[in-house]
Amino acid sequence: MTKASSTINPAEAAHFGTLAAEWWDPKGSSAMLHRLNPVRLTYIREAIDLHFDCDSSQLRPLAGKTALDVGCGAGLLCEPLARMGAKVTGLDAAPENIAAARAHAEPQRLDIDYRNEAIENFGGRDHDLVTSLEVLEHVDDPQAFIDGLAKALADDGLMIISTPNRTAMSKLLLVELAEITGQIPRGTHHHDQFITPEELEKMLGNAGLQVTDTTGLSYSPAKGFALSDNLKLNYLMTVVKA
Repeated sequence: MTKASSTINPAEAAHFGTLAAEWWDPKGSSAMLHRLNPVRLTYIREAIDLHFDCDSSQLRPLAGKTALDVGCGAGLLCEPLARMGAKVTGLDAAPENIAAARAHAEPQRLDIDYRNEAIENFGGRDHDLVTSLEVLEHVDDPQAFIDGLAKALADDGLMIISTPNRTAMSKLLLVELAEITGQIPRGTHHHDQFITPEELEKMLGNAGLQVTDTTGLSYSPAKGFALSDNLKLNYLMTVVKA
């Protein structure tokens, strides 16, 4: 692929690269992700159990399976997937994030294949699980990015995607209030790049994928993040090959 055809937005990659050193600090610049991650993991685990017919009491439901996390940052999702038994590959556009991910995984003896690589250049195929959380709104070509995710997914595999919805609520909470109050670093979100569920479902369909579940992520100052029927702020999708 030439640089012009890459899905990676260099400015976005550079922005997140500057945050790499604090990625694993629950009180640092990625504090909001640490609050969000347990809720996302609850959704992902339930989707895994349903799709692969696992019991919720199993500690390693992904044993013998492969997982790919695209836009992995410093590994907040890769590490739990590895602990669930998966052979995990993590891709990220920022080399600083990959370095931080490797440094965090090594002392825990987690064998995760981290790569500073774009999805369209990734040759891996037939992954049982493909995830990409809070990434789609940061890429240059969302359709090409989703096409890449689809190529990496096994025919009977499971995909989980999350992204903010483009609404007045998401603009107020994720762009204006969150960045003004310092809960999210300035410049993290651009409201015009947010994608509605309808737009995302159409792009997924273009890539030969179909949505089997859409669940909202809501937020309140008192309770934090929670899974919800309300899609106005953010949402997760469970996706399979059509």
